[in-house]
Amino acid sequence: MTREPDGAEKVVARNRRASHDYFILETIEAGLVLSGTEVKSLRQGKASLAEAYATVENDEAWVRQMHIPPYEQGNRWNPDPVRARKLLLHGAQIETLKRAVAQKGQTVIPLRLYFSRGRAKLLIGIAKGKKTHDKRHDIAERDARREMDRARRAGSRGGGGA
Repeated sequence: MTREPDGAEKVVARNRRASHDYFILETIEAGLVLSGTEVKSLRQGKASLAEAYATVENDEAWVRQMHIPPYEQGNRWNPDPVRARKLLLHGAQIETLKRAVAQKGQTVIPLRLYFSRGRAKLLIGIAKGKKTHDKRHDIAERDARREMDRARRAGSRGGGGA
């Protein structure tokens, strides 16, 4: 088995819709409380953040609806794939999340699930929902950037043919 160099991150899952649906205002790295078979399943690269969100209850942060499929070689006591999982954060970070959720229009969403120095980490973002016109604006910007890149590449080819 090959090992990653220290400090390298192995990304397990990304929330691809997050930047499309939300403005990310701030990010926080959180640890996760997982069972052994969940970690093994993550090491195989299996997880989904598509429906996931984070909440703060009783001064504890939780991630909900994050799907980690059961480990194939696991036993009959595999945990529920979409159970609530506790996030490991400092008290000040939990207070930041609590204030953000209290504000109208803001939510906490997971952005990336990865291993950092052998530990499972979740990058969560304080996000504000985008309106339809914001999404259209982002799509128009991306298309314009793509057209400029195409023109630049076509111009650099030089082709002086006719």
